[in-house]
Amino acid sequence: MIYETLLYEEIEAVAKITLNLPEMRNPLTETSAKELVMAIRAAELNPDIRAIILTGAGTAFSAGGNLNEFKKNLSKTAPELYSEGRESTELFKLGAEITTPLIASVNGPALGGGTGLVAMCHLAIASSEAKLGLTELRLGLVPFVIMPWVRRAVGERKMMEMMLTAEIYSAEKARELGLVHRVVPPEELEKETLELALQVANFSPLAVKLSLDAFFTTEGMDMMKAFDYLTNLRLVSFMSEDLKEGATAFLEKRRPNWTGK
Repeated sequence: MIYETLLYEEIEAVAKITLNLPEMRNPLTETSAKELVMAIRAAELNPDIRAIILTGAGTAFSAGGNLNEFKKNLSKTAPELYSEGRESTELFKLGAEITTPLIASVNGPALGGGTGLVAMCHLAIASSEAKLGLTELRLGLVPFVIMPWVRRAVGERKMMEMMLTAEIYSAEKARELGLVHRVVPPEELEKETLELALQVANFSPLAVKLSLDAFFTTEGMDMMKAFDYLTNLRLVSFMSEDLKEGATAFLEKRRPNWTGK
């Protein structure tokens, strides 16, 4: 599929999706948000893809929302804004819906919605030159849609501070806060991210999918109900071909041949 605002490529079992509006610092436009949903869902449906990398072209990861589009919103009706808002929200639902690991490769500034994208990803590696922060209040905006992801990453009190101060943080500070997992030199970012993606892709695809299912489905669930749900997933895992193959390969001291079944 040809995209207007993205680049899509496959490297072994990894799909790499690149926000490709570098002259605009890769903003989340209406078009790019829709195309991100399409590209991520396409990768999720491809049985050969076992991990997805999300990054930005040029010197920025994503500058967040597009100010020109925000200005146009001033003349729209409430029903129009409501409909468009639901569409944009679909992007940030994906982190909890897909069962293919999503990995952020934060190559530069990731501000506002860009920070939200990073927080949505299941794993995140940042260049030491990256900057992150919730800068919406500087523009009279509020980080509505990305709030759940950032709050989950940094906690309640830090989320409040990030939102109300609109401070921009270094990559290392973002790691301390929990927004990213690792910080590496810029020249090592692409290599490190691909290595991490391939590491995850080499595990049983069924076990990985069950891991994400278990994590997100039981979040906020009553503990007793969570135990019941996880018991059912455990049954699926124990009866799977991948578990039998994994145990056999371990005993035979060879690499397993996963089928995802």
